[in-house]
Amino acid sequence: MTKNLWRRAASAMIVGAILTIGAAMPAVAQAARVTVNGTPITDLQVAQRQKLFALEGSSGGSKGATEQLIDEAIQISEAKRLGITVSNAQIDEALLQIARNMNVSQDRLINMLQQGGVGMDTLKDRLRAAIAWNAITEQVIMPQVQISELQLDEQAANKVQDYQTFDYILKEVIFVGSGSGGRAGQANSYRSKFAGCDTAVDLSLAFTDAAVIDVGRRHATQLPEAIAKELAGLNVGGITKPRVVETGVSMLAVCEKAQAEDLTFIKSDLRAEAGNDVLVDQSAAYMANLRKQAKIIYN
Repeated sequence: MTKNLWRRAASAMIVGAILTIGAAMPAVAQAARVTVNGTPITDLQVAQRQKLFALEGSSGGSKGATEQLIDEAIQISEAKRLGITVSNAQIDEALLQIARNMNVSQDRLINMLQQGGVGMDTLKDRLRAAIAWNAITEQVIMPQVQISELQLDEQAANKVQDYQTFDYILKEVIFVGSGSGGRAGQANSYRSKFAGCDTAVDLSLAFTDAAVIDVGRRHATQLPEAIAKELAGLNVGGITKPRVVETGVSMLAVCEKAQAEDLTFIKSDLRAEAGNDVLVDQSAAYMANLRKQAKIIYN
């Protein structure tokens, strides 16, 4: 699996903060409720995390907040052991991304936290642990993930349909512009006169706003299912029915067609799915082992 793909799979594991205004809870004294590898987790931290839960509309209560804080303390401890640091700039960027995802300004995000009685450090602490764990996942867990290529080959072969066993060289004929009704009429007229790729450009000159684009080589597994099925029923020199697309009305012309089973693109999707599943399982196992080794003292 490519590094970028792994990075996306790992990044998907970072917990997002989707906030809505909620009620504040009464303040509590700063007494250590739990100590994790020498790091205290206070009653105040637990209360603040519960408020953050309330803002997110999630449940968990005091126990859920405590357990999440324990996990985060362990993650930060492991990051330190591995020499991983999370900069303030990374935290700021994560906060900005949350605000963008919510379509609010960063000032508005801070104001929402304040109205819910949540200190900014509460969200920052969660983000610091999440970013640290993401780095641990990428540095330690990803390299351990193994996916059987033989199994992927077998799964991909079982997924290939008859219409997906062709390789094409295609041209796109597109009637550019809005007003799909009129464009579709021109496209159908073009299609009725179409006599093959060699004369595609010359034929387009007789129509308004028609363009012929070399798509090049495409395997059926690279194409949307409906198009792949239609192309499978065409011979060389055939052209698909008009389809409305964002830029106008489009048709695909078959310039070359050959029988060719290519599992590359199916395998790529299967690899991503399998990699995500394995990564989730191994990350959970890694975390469970860290918790088992951690010195957790409940007060």
